[in-house]
Amino acid sequence: MRRLYQKIYLTIIASLLLVVLVAGGVWRWGGGPPGPQVFEMAGELASMALPPSAAPQSEQQRAVEQLAQRFRTDLALFTERGVPIAGAGRPLPPPPPRGEGGWAYGMGGPAWSFRLPDDRWIVVRAPGRHRHPAIGLVLFLGGIALAVALAAYPVVRGLTRRLERLQAGVDTLGAGDLSARVSVEGKDEVARLAESFNRAAVRIEELMGAHRMLLANASHELRTPLSRIRLGIDLLQQTHDPKYKAALEHDIAELDLMIDEILLTSRLGAVQKPQMEESIDLLGLAAEECSRYDDCTAEGEALTVRGERRLLARLIRNLLDNAGHHGTPPVRVVVRRDGDRAIVEVMDNGAGIPETERERVFSPFHRLGGDTRGMGLGLALVRQIARLHGGDAIVAPRPGNPSCFQVSMPMPAGTKA
Repeated sequence: MRRLYQKIYLTIIASLLLVVLVAGGVWRWGGGPPGPQVFEMAGELASMALPPSAAPQSEQQRAVEQLAQRFRTDLALFTERGVPIAGAGRPLPPPPPRGEGGWAYGMGGPAWSFRLPDDRWIVVRAPGRHRHPAIGLVLFLGGIALAVALAAYPVVRGLTRRLERLQAGVDTLGAGDLSARVSVEGKDEVARLAESFNRAAVRIEELMGAHRMLLANASHELRTPLSRIRLGIDLLQQTHDPKYKAALEHDIAELDLMIDEILLTSRLGAVQKPQMEESIDLLGLAAEECSRYDDCTAEGEALTVRGERRLLARLIRNLLDNAGHHGTPPVRVVVRRDGDRAIVEVMDNGAGIPETERERVFSPFHRLGGDTRGMGLGLALVRQIARLHGGDAIVAPRPGNPSCFQVSMPMPAGTKA
């Protein structure tokens, strides 16, 4: 059952059906009020034990007392018009005026009345055995409530038990245990809520792990430029050589770039999609970025994608920086279409990335063996930005160009081929 309200609704319907079945069984096998045939039979039997209506009242009184003593009941005999003739035990109410047998009500409680063949009336009450109809109604409604409670309890308890487990999982996660997960049971709203909680917990754990790793690596990487800056300041104070000032400016620029990329990496790891979307001409953007570098060209088709211009410019710039630092000029950017996706390829004449390193180069702070340039965040940002735009970044060597990075992104629906 995929919807919780359906489960609750069907539980109520099933409970009511159970009540109907129980009430029908009680009525069928438990008996109901006496019918006319019962009253007629009782009247015939009573007339055989009582003297005729013409008998003296004392004889009728004696007969009534004997019957009352024998059956241990309150008993009274009335005329056709409800005038008392004889009685034994507690006072009894007169027969109902409608002239039919049934309940008769009085101070001592309800009693049964039925007509004799000679039109006299007998009213009888068994002390302590008959209850007022209101008591029976209360007991019947109590039985209905009990049946509904018994039928609904398993469903309600199962639901609340799952909610309690979900609450325990939330409390555990809030206490700092990022590995907390809850079991997913069923296919209703509670199950989907549990799935959402697990996905959120996984996401939080991944973000916290990435931030811890970023912080650890950043603290290590920041020591190098800071140490050079500290040493450069000491040398500059001692020698006043202009070359140390230029070196300090370079180290400060490197430190500023590193901090900028660390902050951008941290921010991109916490968002699911670009905050601003606009139509961007990839070929025009690539040409703008290529103009910042020597021996770098852009060519291909003018393709449009949706995204954040500043981030896509950073993506292309990082790929060009990577080619300039680690590759061999000239550097070429090609923009082309592949089905409904836009492809951006950045190629140079370098030796390329070893096959075993083609995935690891996109990890933060990863460097190829022996490489000391850069901080290992440029390509990690390239993949993050590409995935935020619904695409991906890979190492894709081509014939004649072993050093080639490829970024693919979806184009807006309806873009003509």
